Amino acid sequence: MRKFLTVYCKGFAMGSADVVPGVSGATIALIVGIYDRLIRAITAIDPRSFRPAVRVHEPTGREALRTELERIDATFLVALGLGIGTAIVAFSELMHTAVTEYPVPTYGFFSGLIGASAIVLYGEIEQWTRRRVGVSAAGIVVAAAVTGLTQTTVSHGPAMIVLAGGVAICAMLLPGVSGAFFLLILGQYEYMTGVPSAFIDALVGLFDGNGLAPVVEAGTVIALFGLGVLVGLFTMAHAVRRALEAYRAATLAFLVSLMVGALRLPVTEVMTNLGTGPLERPLVAVATAVVGVGAVLLVDHTTAGLEYETGDT
Repeated sequence: MRKFLTVYCKGFAMGSADVVPGVSGATIALIVGIYDRLIRAITAIDPRSFRPAVRVHEPTGREALRTELERIDATFLVALGLGIGTAIVAFSELMHTAVTEYPVPTYGFFSGLIGASAIVLYGEIEQWTRRRVGVSAAGIVVAAAVTGLTQTTVSHGPAMIVLAGGVAICAMLLPGVSGAFFLLILGQYEYMTGVPSAFIDALVGLFDGNGLAPVVEAGTVIALFGLGVLVGLFTMAHAVRRALEAYRAATLAFLVSLMVGALRLPVTEVMTNLGTGPLERPLVAVATAVVGVGAVLLVDHTTAGLEYETGDT
């Protein structure tokens, strides 16, 4: 139980980071020493290996299933997942309130986080070639175009929610790259941070005599996002990992450049919401951006001596 709670707490720390654009939950996993174990466990999952589950009523089937669960480190994944989920539910409402009611300091903070993260990650690319420069330029253009599009025509349809889940989980597995950041690019961050609390409120509302419709509506969004996470784990996450193994510098350059191009969104949000209120002034945005930069530099200093595996695990 002590080991379970320890992993749960580490998952809670990861989930807390994943809620904030520009802070990577994978970086937290690296700091607390579970990154390699996490990648090994996730990449070991193969749905075909769970065929013994259909014979769970037989002793041999139960034994085979138990062996498979041990192989993929299921207890570790469950404890970690519960911790991440708890943190996301706990802090999503806080972040939703921040981006909707205090956009200037919040998006100023996001700008500092994202900008500093990009600078730190660019520093990991030792040599710049024409290909890497070209890939970087493409990443900046793509991110700027997508964020411009999502700012004007944001869709929260089923396909977009599934895509957001798949993309977010890929980013969550990469140190330095934030899953919440990609939700921001896709125009889903403000919407998705409000869904967990809406679902909980809807469940509580059942006891007050409210209808089932709000539960179904919010629950459907969560289920679609979860489906995207599962699809991403078995497809995009493996593809990104292979790309990092074969073309690490170019892949990293592209991912980091997405962050640079996406700065268009938080900067635009700050500029749009400037006003005369005490938290709507340019100086407030600059101050929170500096705090964001400081937070990234502190994490970078903490992880300076840490390394993670890039080969097959």
